[in-house]
Amino acid sequence: MLAVGVSVLCSCNRLKSEFFILPPPTYPLSRPVIGYGVIVSSYINLSNAPKRGGFSQGYMRRGSIVTVLERRLINKGTESSPSMPETWVLVEGGYQGWIYEDDIEIYEYEEQAMTASEKMIQ
Repeated sequence: MLAVGVSVLCSCNRLKSEFFILPPPTYPLSRPVIGYGVIVSSYINLSNAPKRGGFSQGYMRRGSIVTVLERRLINKGTESSPSMPETWVLVEGGYQGWIYEDDIEIYEYEEQAMTASEKMIQ
């Protein structure tokens, strides 16, 4: 009986790999939009779908402020050839469309986006 108790205690102390899951920077259930973004690329195409080579919905220039409506991870890889997923965001600002997340800086408040846009344009 003593041997069983010791083996149970020893097995409970094994090191297990732990990882932490961080919540998203904004809480989508508590607000109608994810945030506000500023276009950081000189000139971007808004796509009709979250993929490269989609149909154009319009264009935006560096410093344009948009409302970020949705964020999606798109995995282009297959089981035999995995790849890192791409992050795309659905934005609205005159036009509505998808852009690659590297082309935008996202802020929680519109005032922050306006300040960043003004600094970018100067």
